[in-house]
Amino acid sequence: MTRVVHLHRIRGIGGSERHLLTLLPALAAQGVEPVFLGLDDPAGVLDPFYRELGAESVRVSCPRDLDPGLVRRVRRELRRLRPDVVHTHLVHADVYGALGAGGAALVSTKHNDDPFRRGPFRYVERLLTRRASRVIAISESLRRFCVEEVGLPADKVEVVRYGLGGLPAPWGPNPALDVPDDARVLLCVARLDRQKGVDVAVRALREIRAAEPRAVLVVLGEGPERPQLAGEGVYLPGRVGDVAAWYRRTELLVHPARWEGFGLALLEAMLAARPVVATRVSAAPEIVVDGETGLLVPPDDPGALARAVLGLLGDPARAAALGEAGLARARSDFSVERMAGRTAAVYASASAER
Repeated sequence: MTRVVHLHRIRGIGGSERHLLTLLPALAAQGVEPVFLGLDDPAGVLDPFYRELGAESVRVSCPRDLDPGLVRRVRRELRRLRPDVVHTHLVHADVYGALGAGGAALVSTKHNDDPFRRGPFRYVERLLTRRASRVIAISESLRRFCVEEVGLPADKVEVVRYGLGGLPAPWGPNPALDVPDDARVLLCVARLDRQKGVDVAVRALREIRAAEPRAVLVVLGEGPERPQLAGEGVYLPGRVGDVAAWYRRTELLVHPARWEGFGLALLEAMLAARPVVATRVSAAPEIVVDGETGLLVPPDDPGALARAVLGLLGDPARAAALGEAGLARARSDFSVERMAGRTAAVYASASAER
């Protein structure tokens, strides 16, 4: 059995954390022994992630972005855990994993196409990738970004798309919101930062409510842009314990991201049989088939977003058909078994090269 230690900095449950919660249990069925080494940010909300993990875990405090002492602690834990493969997720883990993996094969998953990766950090990322046996990109779009924009070697980068088998299990109650019973709920599941474009959805809501006053926007997430996003019909409950309850309540998902490595909320909405209105950026067209499982609009265009949403609110039969088609696509093309099997194959080739 291949022993794989996954390394990731943990602040809460976002897209990459949700990915790990799904992937690690599925790997066990593929003959992989998964262990999680968490770099814990004490300022985050960590316990829900570890309660759901379902795998052996080791936790190391990581309050700062750069900590030379953490290199020694990570190296010590990896020596003790004796992995065949070290699998890193996102920047912090890439750095500490490359410096601490020792003789283990190194695999790195790239979860996003953040513009900072085009800047000076790309030289660091290229250097770290020399140490890696394989790089996993979670979409074809992200693979192109890694090779063409960051400059990673094409022969090392493989695509393994996210997979999901269902909506997130609840880890706690949801806060009470005074959303009217007859409200037509538009859901956005995203961090409150510029990347996710929640500000575009808030601006679009003004036009939507002019035509459909019952429309409201519920945004599940936290982030630095919270103070700028208040508005009539906008609800910001933060991180909630039962995301699935909101997917069941909503009529559609709004996903106005400016860039996106994958967009796990798109897949969650499809599994809830809800149509999606998303921006035509990054990997979104690989997930949402425009006109078949949802609608794609240009980024930074609140008018286009509003028109697409109003079109679905005004045609419930079409919205339902898009949602059902999305559910079928999620089950056929984004299964957990496919994701885990392809990931295990990456480990096998990385171990063989080592």
